Amino acid sequence: MKRIIFLALVIGSFGLVGCSNPSTPAGYVGYVTQGAWFGHDRFYNMQTGPTSTGLGWLLDAHNISVTPYTYHEPMTVLSKDNLKVSFQVHIVWRVKPEHEQVKLFVEKYTTLERGDDKNPNKVVEVAYGNFLKEPLRTATRDEVQALDALALKERIVQIGHAIEKTMKIWVNNTPFDIMSVVVGDIQYPDEVANAVAKKMATTQLLEQKATEIQIAGRDAEKRIKDAEGVAKAMEIINQRLTPQYLQHEAIAAQEKMVGSPNHTTIYIPVGNNGVPLVGTFDASGKPTK
Repeated sequence: MKRIIFLALVIGSFGLVGCSNPSTPAGYVGYVTQGAWFGHDRFYNMQTGPTSTGLGWLLDAHNISVTPYTYHEPMTVLSKDNLKVSFQVHIVWRVKPEHEQVKLFVEKYTTLERGDDKNPNKVVEVAYGNFLKEPLRTATRDEVQALDALALKERIVQIGHAIEKTMKIWVNNTPFDIMSVVVGDIQYPDEVANAVAKKMATTQLLEQKATEIQIAGRDAEKRIKDAEGVAKAMEIINQRLTPQYLQHEAIAAQEKMVGSPNHTTIYIPVGNNGVPLVGTFDASGKPTK
């Protein structure tokens, strides 16, 4: 009887040692396996965090994040005009969160080894390297090599969209979900950068000269308008300087000077219309200027 109790206790102890309750945190889907003392591990279940399996025999959960990952690929590519252009391409992707998609991701696109549950990013890095990295670089090279170097910055957004479209086609019917692709941080060779700076300076100078020419043209137009105005005024005055008008103005001037106490004015009637010559003298009889 004692032997039976002892064996039961031993078996129970081993059972407790072999039992586990692996958990999966929020934002992860757990790929749960069941081990064996003899033979290989086998797939047991899928679980979406936050949760745990409950106490079970030799259970282990490999947790796969279904939140977005961002990877950066530095690249140097020959443009269409054979200039080396350096830049980075950034891809944002995730594993589709459905259980069957995560199961397919683990079993077909990555590798699981003992201890990987302690470093879940390793599983994702392996999958990225196996399936996404080189297609991403190839698609990027294809887009960049189709354009001249100086055209890249003008079309950088369109290039990113084109790469993203290519990558989405590549991952169709797979567990990978491509969220965005962005190309940035374009660096030209020194000779190209210097040429761009010189071109920008020349463009600014030309724009400044064009503005100055425009201002000078407007000033010239103003002077022409002013001259035309003076000429028009002179034409009107000349048309109005008739003998009758001059006689009227002379009489009006005489009327203004009649009451002046400061000088003496002598009128000498001459001319056909009787318009006088006017001489002005001071109190001593000397002519004034």
